[in-house]
Amino acid sequence: MSHEGIKIVSEEQARRDEQATKLVGDAIVPTKVKVDKSGGTGMKIEWRDGHKSEWTFAWLRDACPCATCHEEREAEGRAPGVAKAKPASLLPMYTAPSRPVDVTPVGKYAVRFKWNDGHEAGLYSWDYLRNVCDLEAKKQIVTRGTV
Repeated sequence: MSHEGIKIVSEEQARRDEQATKLVGDAIVPTKVKVDKSGGTGMKIEWRDGHKSEWTFAWLRDACPCATCHEEREAEGRAPGVAKAKPASLLPMYTAPSRPVDVTPVGKYAVRFKWNDGHEAGLYSWDYLRNVCDLEAKKQIVTRGTV
């Protein structure tokens, strides 16, 4: 018997999940996607509903949607895009900035990054990216009745 897909959450988390408004339709369809791999600045997406999103590579790496990264963020209470807390030390260790080594489109629904730290498990779907993009934009769309 498999238990995959079963998620046990607190009552508070269940309430938050119910209240979360999820964007659908034109709001999650990109019209233009630009990944500035060589310049190292990040990714920009223009959506069919007119919204524009922009992320740095550091934010995208910290928002990896793979199961391992998602569960780690959830356990630590971090939102997507929020970096892990670094341990306090006298001499902080240098870590290279997050950059993609490779970027691959996945069908018509996602993009996959192979990161310079070796991680490549996350599929960044258009749905995921738009829904973590900008809470204020979501509120405006819901207010206008687009969703």
